[in-house]
Amino acid sequence: MSRPRRAAIVGTGLRAQLYTQGLARREHIDLVALCDPNQTRMAVHNRLITALGRSPAATLSPDGYADLLSDVDTVVVTTVDALHDTYIVPALEAGCQVITEKPMTTDAARCARILDTVDRTGAGVTVAFNYRFNPVHEKVHRLLRSGEIGEVLSVHFEWLLDVRHGADYFRRWHRSRAGSGGLMVHKSGHHFDLVNWWLGSVPRRVYGQGRLAFYGAANGRVSGYARDYERANGSPESMSDPFALDLAANDQLRELYLNAEHEDGYLRDLNVFGDGITIEDDMAVLVTYASGATMTYHLTAYSPWEGYRVMFNGTRGRLELEVEETLWADPGTGVTAGSGALHGDVAPPNSGGARIRVRPLWAPPRDIPVTVVHEGHGGADERMLAAMFDGVTSPVELANERDGAHALAIGLAANESFATGEPVTLPDG
Repeated sequence: MSRPRRAAIVGTGLRAQLYTQGLARREHIDLVALCDPNQTRMAVHNRLITALGRSPAATLSPDGYADLLSDVDTVVVTTVDALHDTYIVPALEAGCQVITEKPMTTDAARCARILDTVDRTGAGVTVAFNYRFNPVHEKVHRLLRSGEIGEVLSVHFEWLLDVRHGADYFRRWHRSRAGSGGLMVHKSGHHFDLVNWWLGSVPRRVYGQGRLAFYGAANGRVSGYARDYERANGSPESMSDPFALDLAANDQLRELYLNAEHEDGYLRDLNVFGDGITIEDDMAVLVTYASGATMTYHLTAYSPWEGYRVMFNGTRGRLELEVEETLWADPGTGVTAGSGALHGDVAPPNSGGARIRVRPLWAPPRDIPVTVVHEGHGGADERMLAAMFDGVTSPVELANERDGAHALAIGLAANESFATGEPVTLPDG
């Protein structure tokens, strides 16, 4: 009998809990190490591990990462996005299986470093684009690939983040382009990978316009939403702010962040109408693909409801997908998920439904039956973990480093186009 695989997780924030608990539930994997500069957060993850009947993992600071690599087979990277390559490259060089949360990285130089290491070592990176594993998205993929609407000529994709989920990117480290690459990289990378996968093509030209239109100090003063506080905890001003996050009210957020502040000073509950935001909240993008198809894409981070609409126009008809994840944002609804998640962990009480409609040429439209699961990102998380760690054969392909690079390329080109006002032509490959 072969020994269990030995795994380590680097970065122990909220998203890392998916992997901490997912690996601890798998008897054929030993989660032997956690690596993070914050001991308090690692202790929270170790409590999750031991609650599942497994031995606690060793806890290491980043200074011990290089030595750790000789003792593990698998490394899962869930750090701040801009640090992903710092851990991916040494793990590849050590011969480890490498899994990274999306985005793979945040700029072209870091991406080139990862791709060069893959080419040099012959190893590979799995990028956790879990949206592929949502059964609704898989059904769209099957319909398109079966020729249901013929050759796809154009796509229109609108994604709406409501004022609870969307605001959360402006409270935390994601509000800094230096850390996250902005929403075009951190959030829209999910969507760009979906379209690349749905079309079976790669982007060639990108034009975009984006701005900070709603959040931020100046916009808050104009709209009247501004409140005079830096962070919500301990601030009387935040008590009347529906955009404020109460870290103390949720066990996991309190333990992971509020109780950990003394170690690194990281504040998870900043004022979304404060200063220091360097990313956009309203973005429009036009992409041309190698196949000749075009995509118009819009991301809004301050919507009254959350969900998305995707329309595909083809030579034999049109396919429409609409998903309502929340029908409206209730300011009185606190964070109730066991993991402290604000989105995707449990079904909200105001969740909606989904519809796939095919409109053939010269024939009546018809709806395709679809079942919506709101927990675990539409059921995608567990299906992705099974493909990653259990060898489960899936009709959905895990995303690799090239997929990660193609999704990143759209986001980076969009950011460049926002700044210059000019379209960006992407290199082949």
